[in-house]
Amino acid sequence: MSSTPAVVSPTPGRLALWWRATRPYSLTASVTPVVAGTAAAARDGHFDPLIFLAALGGAVAIQAGTNMVNDYYDFARGVDNGASVGPGGLIQHGLLAPGAVLAGGLALFAAGSALGLCLVAVAGWPVLVAGILSVLAGYAYTGGPLPLGYIGLGDLVVFIFMGPVIVLGAYFVQVRALGAGAWWVSLPMAALVTAVLVVNNLRDLDADGRSGKRTFATLIGERATRAEYIALVGTAYAAIAAAVVFRGLPPLALAGLLTAPAAAALCRRVGRDTDPVVLTEALRGTAKLHQRTGLLVAAALLLAGPR
Repeated sequence: MSSTPAVVSPTPGRLALWWRATRPYSLTASVTPVVAGTAAAARDGHFDPLIFLAALGGAVAIQAGTNMVNDYYDFARGVDNGASVGPGGLIQHGLLAPGAVLAGGLALFAAGSALGLCLVAVAGWPVLVAGILSVLAGYAYTGGPLPLGYIGLGDLVVFIFMGPVIVLGAYFVQVRALGAGAWWVSLPMAALVTAVLVVNNLRDLDADGRSGKRTFATLIGERATRAEYIALVGTAYAAIAAAVVFRGLPPLALAGLLTAPAAAALCRRVGRDTDPVVLTEALRGTAKLHQRTGLLVAAALLLAGPR
């Protein structure tokens, strides 16, 4: 009598585990605004590919470091466990040691800071200030004695640092000044990236409430959180339209509105569904919406040519 041997799933290699720890699927949240801010600078006649790569690398390193530090502190504070729906699990399942994940996050902060110092040498002290604040915000989101993400300030922090700070920073290091176009570009980027966080917190609302994690969603409740999501998505498209009307962006930037049908479908889903699996799909869809809208606006800026 023969038996079929059990199929054992191979354990991922160490490099694959560390790559997974950075949450690579989420890194478009930093890539897209850097590309959009750089496109605004290119339209104003300034583009240096090395500066662009340094800005991109620094932004991605800081976001990846933030992701890893967040995973460590969410685990240490008992928020994430083996039953969590979110992207964690490497620490909970013993694949990476908690201290190693924290050290990895801090190492990424250091790498991002090193690239930032290169940009400081080129563009001056404003970049230093923005870089220091970005690293501090990334760490303090879940770390430190008063974690921002645990006292209802997460949405505001993400809106500011993943919107105006990163877009205007990418523009500034190219132009050495701030421009109206970059300000306009930063608004839809900020609104949509914050919407990603909002649907994440909506999905985790019950678990966060039980663990004592006070996200903005736990403070305002389920219905208001759904309304916040819809308002943020609507704000993104209103900002694009207003930018064109007030000549902050060229008419071609209305290409960003091509993603509106997908946005409407996501608003309907987030507005009514309670299934965590469905909300996880909506989270991924919102991340794609942020990426595609930002890249469409960036492409429009490049195709529109110089002012």
